[in-house]
Amino acid sequence: MPKQYCTFIGTRSMLQHTLDRSDRIVAPEQRVTVIAREHQQDAWPQFSSRTLGKVLLQPANRETAAGIFLGVAWVRAHDPGATVLIFPSDHFIYPEEPFVARTYSLARAAKHLKHWVFLLGVLPDRSEPEYGWIQPDGHLGWIDGYRVRGTKEFLEKPSLEWCQSALDSGALWNTMIIAARVELLWGLGVRCFPEMMRLFDVYAESIGTARENIILESIYQEMPSGNFSAQLLQQCPRQVAVMELRDVVWSDWGRPERIVETLRRVGREPKACWAHIA
Repeated sequence: MPKQYCTFIGTRSMLQHTLDRSDRIVAPEQRVTVIAREHQQDAWPQFSSRTLGKVLLQPANRETAAGIFLGVAWVRAHDPGATVLIFPSDHFIYPEEPFVARTYSLARAAKHLKHWVFLLGVLPDRSEPEYGWIQPDGHLGWIDGYRVRGTKEFLEKPSLEWCQSALDSGALWNTMIIAARVELLWGLGVRCFPEMMRLFDVYAESIGTARENIILESIYQEMPSGNFSAQLLQQCPRQVAVMELRDVVWSDWGRPERIVETLRRVGREPKACWAHIA
């Protein structure tokens, strides 16, 4: 079973935790969830007794850029002036209250400053070459008492030596928790993924029609793969503002060892669960 649908502690899966955090910030009716079509049997039961919002079944895995822009395309077709929050569903976050407050402020900043992509960064406690890193730049301002800085550089999965140097210089881990205006994201997508966005333009014209699912299936036959962080954020750092996430334990659960280490850090023992870590 993919890890997003596993319950490691408590009674909720990682997906359900993510849905609940989102619903504390935005009305559930305005939630768009992108899941792999091949995982729908695992996913659908986890929406029981919830307001469904919109669920998009992605026909194939084309990495993070396609997954993000599929959701953005659907939102843009219904409300081109919208501000979106993007939440990965495979992250551990504890406690949730300060996270929700910080993310709400992130969304407010993106709504009012429409030419910036806003991103949460986490102060690292170790050299971690499997994470994405952010090298913050100068002070831009404050939102709800939280400092916002520009971005000098992004780097995906750097060397251990680079990590140690970045750790010493105050670099942050990239959470990929993003707030931005839809039109800004779309424009950056056109700049960094022109072929991908041409296909999503075709899909956008079909949204709300009887051919929507057929067109979605068709464009994924030729959809290129793309990494949102490495191929967009890393190429456009001067349009990204970063807000540091403090007083929260955050971990990207990409490896089983990281799951166990994080849970023990917060005083919990993980439940047994066979998880496909991907």
